[in-house]
Amino acid sequence: MRIKESGENYLETILILKQQLGYVRSIDVAHHLGVSKPSVSVAMKILREDGYITVDEAGNISLTKNGTQIADRMYERHQVIAKALIALGVSEETAFSDSCKIEHDLSQESFEKIKYFLENSHKKPE
Repeated sequence: MRIKESGENYLETILILKQQLGYVRSIDVAHHLGVSKPSVSVAMKILREDGYITVDEAGNISLTKNGTQIADRMYERHQVIAKALIALGVSEETAFSDSCKIEHDLSQESFEKIKYFLENSHKKPE
């Protein structure tokens, strides 16, 4: 099943907030993304029904194994693409903003080549 771009953004946000706060609630997601609480509620319902998150009685949101895999992938893509743009001279703010848009549409092949280039561009030939 292919998850939509908005779902990927929500899962990545949950991952980031969990790292920052140690817990995640719908209101935290709403504030972080700048969207309404009702929008987050609808998204959380869909993500829960699709098996990407769980929500406990206290309203704390957790990623499932499948949710974590997608969130980790999106977070890595976001970071790598932003670093590549910064290396090209793009401002940090613009690079992270643009990488959020690019991460969803970039092919795996192109992503892997960008990642390889960044990891190896500072090495001197032997």
